[in-house]
Parts: sequence; C-alpha cells; structure tokens
Amino acid sequence: MGKYLVTGGCGFIGSHLVESLERDGHDVRVLDDLSIGKRENLSASAELLVGDVADAALVRRAMDGVGGCFHLAAIASVERGNLDWLGAHRANLTGTIAVFDAARRLGVTGVPVVYASSAAVFGDTPDMPLTEASPVRPLSAYGADKLGCELHARVAGLVHGVPTAGLRFFNVYGPRQDPKSPYSGVISIFCDRLGARRPITIFGDGLQTRDFVYVADVVASLRAAMGSLTGVKTSLYNVCTGRSTSVVDLAHTIAGLCGIDADITFVPPRAGEIRVSLGSPERLKTELGVDCRTEIADGLRATLDSLKV
Repeated sequence: MGKYLVTGGCGFIGSHLVESLERDGHDVRVLDDLSIGKRENLSASAELLVGDVADAALVRRAMDGVGGCFHLAAIASVERGNLDWLGAHRANLTGTIAVFDAARRLGVTGVPVVYASSAAVFGDTPDMPLTEASPVRPLSAYGADKLGCELHARVAGLVHGVPTAGLRFFNVYGPRQDPKSPYSGVISIFCDRLGARRPITIFGDGLQTRDFVYVADVVASLRAAMGSLTGVKTSLYNVCTGRSTSVVDLAHTIAGLCGIDADITFVPPRAGEIRVSLGSPERLKTELGVDCRTEIADGLRATLDSLKV
C-alpha cells in the first residue's frame, strides 16, 4: 500500500480522509498547524508534522517519500479572508503553491496532488446548475484564492509535469464539523442548537438554497480523483449532489429529527450572500464514477448522532 500526505489532516474533512486511507491499509503523514484541526481527530498510527503549509522547507520534508498528496489545508472562511486578507491569502494560495513546488521536485513526473477548491470560485453566477465550465466570478478573497489555486495547478501540470485534480466542494457537512468554530457551516450550527432545544437565527427569509454534500461522499471523491491521476493531467470536478435545499427547510428537517418544532428568529440578510447555489455532479459521476448519493436526512441524522443529541 502507498503512503500519502494529507495537509490539513486534523481538520473536519481531512480527518475523515485519513481514517478512510488507514482503513484500507495506507500509511498516512499529516501536515497541520492545529489552528483549526484537532490532534485527537487522528489515530495513533498517523504520522503528524505540526507546522505551516506555507513553509516551503517543511512542505518538502512532508512530501518526501509519499506517493500522492491530498492538499486540504486552508482558512475556509470568507469572514477571515475579509478581516485578515494577507494572512488568509498566505495560507490559501501561498500554501498551495508550496505544495505544488514540493511536488515538482520529487519523483520523475512529480507527486500527484488532489487539492480542495471551492464553489466560492463561481460567485453569484445566475445560470444553474453550475458546471465546471460555468463562469468564475468570485465575490470574496477566499473564492479568489481558490481560483488562484486552480490557475497555479494548471501551471504545475503544463510547466512542471505535476498531475493535479481540483475538487470544487459545495456545502460540506457531517460529523466532526465543530459548531463552535468560526469556520463551521450552517448545518453544524443548527444541529448543535436544535439538538440542545435552543432557538436558531436565519439571515434573510430562509429561502436561499444550497447544495449540501455529506463528508463521506467528499472522501470518496477525493480518493477517486487520486486514483485517476495516472499521467500528467489537470482536472476540475464539482463535488455536489445536484439537489438544492433551502435553509428554512433544512432547519425544519433537523428540528423534526430532534422531535421538536424549530424556534427561528429571522434577521436581515447578510450583504453579498448568494441566493442560489446548485452544482452539476455529472463530470464527477461520468469521469470518476462517484455519485454523492447520501440523502440529506441520513446525513443529518449521522451528524446529530455524532453530537450525542
């Protein structure tokens, strides 16, 4: 079995990926600065390097001897990108270039890299569902950095021979997503509060829709993408379900699973919030054979169970 590097492997998505790889007998090395991720999310068998993904020397050391890299380390927060523009940029884009640079220096054709992009690259694009060919017009520093990652991945392949696959995650949810983190999604917050029989707040009328994708389906997509990198190629895939759910319907579904009625306070919408986000998963299905099929109720039930509510 091969050895893989997972940057951000102590975090929400990364720790699920590490668990999946180890379950199938792979050795895993994790690079994480523990600013968001938690050491206890890893098994004792995973090798952990604590440090900054933008530290080029450390990333080269972490990359040494691995057969592939899953690059998930990032500051996945629009608000943090607004408040600490330069710091978030360093983690999100400089860190990604450090990974690609290390990958090109090792091996004959470069170490293959599967990296996390985001639906934030699309911005407020009116035509739905969003495909990989839809216009990209990011509205945030985070989205701009993720688009930059995609452009540098193209350079990594064309100029340096590094095989890459970028996965544009839509709204990922599931166990281990910390509801108290400033980077948490609406599902973890709703599950935490409704599970404790507490009221929730919805910005706007709640009819804004999102494409929520369960973390196990994201892990399957990451692994399939790595398996596809058998030559120098630069690929992009939406990781989504192709199904939309409104925020208010989400709240009522979670409340129903908790056996309560949702106590909702509606407040004015946040400036710049996207009204509709819905992805097309057809390329993911056709080229990688992955169908993000977890039903929202099943994923929500597993998330609630993980919170012991």
